[in-house]
Amino acid sequence: SINQSINQSIMKLSLLFVGIFSAQAAESGLRVERLDSAVPIDETNSEHLDLEIEIDGERQLFPLLPGTRCPTGHTCRTRTISGNQSPMINSLKGNIKTNLAAHMDWIDLNHNLNTVVMSDNRCSRRQAMARAAGLAAGVAASVVASPAYAAETKEVLMGSDSGLLAFVPQKITVCAGDSVKWINNKSGPHNVVFDEEGIPAGVDQEKISMIDEQLGEEGESFVMKFDTAGEYAYYCEPHRGAGMQGVLVVT
Repeated sequence: SINQSINQSIMKLSLLFVGIFSAQAAESGLRVERLDSAVPIDETNSEHLDLEIEIDGERQLFPLLPGTRCPTGHTCRTRTISGNQSPMINSLKGNIKTNLAAHMDWIDLNHNLNTVVMSDNRCSRRQAMARAAGLAAGVAASVVASPAYAAETKEVLMGSDSGLLAFVPQKITVCAGDSVKWINNKSGPHNVVFDEEGIPAGVDQEKISMIDEQLGEEGESFVMKFDTAGEYAYYCEPHRGAGMQGVLVVT
């Protein structure tokens, strides 16, 4: 019957995205709390996190699975759900009740899920997982297709906690379209200047560097988005002689 097909669809999609978010959490290094099944849980008024992403000036929210912490570099909103169903299931049911085919581009969804399974590229898998989850949660295909939708921001400390003149971590890898946030941690002032001989061809060294600019106060930060794949060598101008250098790899 139609109702039976709908229920089966809900079950399949629910199991599918449990696996997707578990894989995404493991791959991104997210901490996922596992609830002890021996402890009774009152889900009547439970709190859940919605991941907030801003795309073209518009705020988009989609729910994370219960127990998943907010990803580093992103903002999450807490909301209380009445009843004993997770927000992901409610979202899936809502899409199906309102003619899921009208709100979800199944071709795009199938393509993203195939990418998750078949691709050997970490960035392609990560982006496909984020977009597949967005499609299943009812986010418009045009929004999900935006490069900014699956982008992340990684953090680098300027100066170690013990006061060493170093970038921590000294080398990081991000996906094209991701951003890096350098945070003045200890022993400032610091800045980020890219070596014009150590960046991909065609990239404007001055545009991505802190030319004639430094971070003096602890907690101040500098953020830059990287779209061109390749290896980027950079240094802290005030402490270059002390060996304060870093490497960024964009894949």
